[in-house]
Amino acid sequence: MKKIAVVILNWNGVKLLEQFLPSVIQYSPEATVYLADNASTDDSISFVMANFPTIKIVKNKENLGFAGGYNEALKHIDAEIFALVNSDIEVTENWLKPIIETFEKEPLTAIVQPKILDFKNKEYFEYAGAAGGFIDKYGYPYCRGRIFDTVEKDNGQYDDNCEIFWASGACFFIRSSVYNELQGFDADFFAHQEEIDLCWRAINKEHQIKYNSESVVYHVGGATLQQGNPRKIFLNFRNSLLMLTKNLPQKSLYWILFCRMILDGVAGIQFILKGNFAHFTAILKAHFSFYRLFSISYDKRETIQTEKYYKTRSIVYQYYVSFGKVFVK
Repeated sequence: MKKIAVVILNWNGVKLLEQFLPSVIQYSPEATVYLADNASTDDSISFVMANFPTIKIVKNKENLGFAGGYNEALKHIDAEIFALVNSDIEVTENWLKPIIETFEKEPLTAIVQPKILDFKNKEYFEYAGAAGGFIDKYGYPYCRGRIFDTVEKDNGQYDDNCEIFWASGACFFIRSSVYNELQGFDADFFAHQEEIDLCWRAINKEHQIKYNSESVVYHVGGATLQQGNPRKIFLNFRNSLLMLTKNLPQKSLYWILFCRMILDGVAGIQFILKGNFAHFTAILKAHFSFYRLFSISYDKRETIQTEKYYKTRSIVYQYYVSFGKVFVK
């Protein structure tokens, strides 16, 4: 059996650790569990040491966000498989076995995501990942089970094991050899969409990404930044543009970026019309930040860029014009 490390990134999340660590400890006998702490100022570390002495603790010297936090912590962890698990995830019995079997039977599979359901409404998929992710031609991410704000009920429609384009960072399994080959997450992202960028880079190197419905977890979501928080909007809009700059095929790069400028502008106008000036400002700041980082991101481009990066030409058109609210196989 492959050596697996369950690594939970934490920043001032003692209440989440108290609530969700018990399920991880109970249902992860195959793994070594680590707490990667992003320089918390609460009593997270002392709480874990006192109540969960089997958990190994890796201390980062500062809050490096999701991307940098994992990059730093994983330098100190020895395992064949990294299971990167949010602190607001409840796992279920035998959740690791189907994932381990996938890695053992499929040598080309580098990244795996389980089925992610909503902790607060367990009959439904959860926003961040659901049943595996894709992006459209313009870089907008969506999932089987979730398109924009429409989340599907789990009726078994995605009870399969299939290839996907990106796996959710909420519960993200990756071979350590591939993580190191890709030099981890892009720390410039700080948080949000860094897992999509990493998956895209993995596909560019001909690795495969899979969804496995036999492994089930429940995710609270928004425990660090609530959906609709201006900071979250800033990171999502900026990082999406950074990701496109790094990974789009050269022949379509500038045209797609131009289209995104227009589409993001439309989104900003909608926020103004709704009186939500904080969200409009977040988009504006995202673009200025992107312009500052453009040359740095462009220099990170790989030699080979996959041409098969999108499943849907425009998820915006499908959702808002043709009213396709659910995933189309």
